[in-house]
Amino acid sequence: MHNKPLLLLCLTLVACTGGEQDYSEVSISELHDQLQRGELRSEQLVGWYIDRIETIDRIEFGTNAIIEINPDAMRIARALDEEWQVSGPRGPMHGIPVVLKANIDTGDQMATSAGSLALADHAPGSDAFFVKRLRDAGAVILAKANLSEWANFRSTRSSSGWSSIGGQTRNPYDLRRSPCGSSSGSAVAVTANLTVVAIGTETDGSVICPAGINGIVGIKPTLGLVSRSGIIPIAHSQDTAGPMARSVRDAAILLSAMTGTDSDDAATANAQVHRDYAANLTADGLHGKRIGVIRSYYGAGSNPHVDAILESSIAAMQELGAIIVDDLQFDAKEMYDAEYEVLLYEFRADLNAYLEKSAAPIQSLADLIEFNTANSDTVMPDFGQDIFIDAETKGPLTDAAYIEALETSKRIAQSGINDLIDEHQLDALIAPSNGPAWMIDPVNGDSFGIGSSSLAAVSGYPSITVPAGYVAGLPIGLSFMGKAWNEKQLIEIAYAFEETTKARHAPEF
Repeated sequence: MHNKPLLLLCLTLVACTGGEQDYSEVSISELHDQLQRGELRSEQLVGWYIDRIETIDRIEFGTNAIIEINPDAMRIARALDEEWQVSGPRGPMHGIPVVLKANIDTGDQMATSAGSLALADHAPGSDAFFVKRLRDAGAVILAKANLSEWANFRSTRSSSGWSSIGGQTRNPYDLRRSPCGSSSGSAVAVTANLTVVAIGTETDGSVICPAGINGIVGIKPTLGLVSRSGIIPIAHSQDTAGPMARSVRDAAILLSAMTGTDSDDAATANAQVHRDYAANLTADGLHGKRIGVIRSYYGAGSNPHVDAILESSIAAMQELGAIIVDDLQFDAKEMYDAEYEVLLYEFRADLNAYLEKSAAPIQSLADLIEFNTANSDTVMPDFGQDIFIDAETKGPLTDAAYIEALETSKRIAQSGINDLIDEHQLDALIAPSNGPAWMIDPVNGDSFGIGSSSLAAVSGYPSITVPAGYVAGLPIGLSFMGKAWNEKQLIEIAYAFEETTKARHAPEF
């Protein structure tokens, strides 16, 4: 399934070229205007992206973001074109191509593999809840994206963006450098214009870091805004899917289509009332807003060029009428230690439950460890599975050690955000999302420098990264964080920042 040559697939489809029109950097709204005027068909658009995936991702530049293309994508797009002619569009996502990270279930011919050869042909037979929401909204599921294998929770020496199925995804701004992870392929697909929008998943940083390092917008929603059903898990207390796009508005449109109450996920009980995140976005969304600056993020002060981008971002917000409350501090050491304990416990329990429920060819973490050991030449050529082995030693979720770690991590993270916002009457918190992308190094693994994702990730609160500038041509993002269910205000603030700074520029191919 995953080995089918993309070029041969494209040649078997009608209208692959999509004409001479270039759809790079075109927004959802602009595409819908063209569709409405009859200047474009979804089938034509999908064909253009299939061609571009083959030329940019595989042949010419080797960004290696896409594992497989949906063989039904053209047929689906054609049917949506016909439906538009008869009854009009279902909504703003009608006919729009979306790429999904390969740890998300789809009820089609594509595999849900987590990038692992152990699940190379795993087809669960049904869509994840939010994927069904996207299909109902008229989206075209275009392809599955590469990722850091098992969402970067296999080894402490992993190389972000590498999987045993997909190989190494590369940063389009410098192909020698890391795309960050684990939603590497999703982020690269968006910034390299291999799709209109994409979906990633995050436990801690796996939407925010790749979005920031690849110069796009990423939204890590409040836990429970998007259903977790049908996503290969790491940890249910932090896992969520999130939209990735070239603009805040496109990310907001995609988020609106993803949300909804899922009877199989109790955390989504309140999700239905939080909708239409793209409405009322204006350039003055920062006026009068109180913005707190966190200076104690991971790697703070380690790169003066990132510090300069933070200062220029603060100045831009002040020019828009924002009130800056600077130099807020947060001590996260105890939170980090407790978080890792939680992730180990929940990974074993949650993965075993997913594998059993989905009738996967591997039925437990113990089986997976055995498979990797038996196939180490292809599955573990450069780094091992030390995290897997540590997780397998953990007991049930009734263990006192797990319960204490969960309480500690949530208390520190949630009170950290709540107390800062309440004490200073803030509308949002900001910090740099990332430092410059590091060189890919399969021997030594990742070299993370700067990151601020953990506070929002552990708390289960929302975070949005927006392009803020470049260091030696490498993108730097700025993260906006807030209290639970505060996506709409954060999106309005992030949109105003984006409209003023207009920092993003596409990589040069």
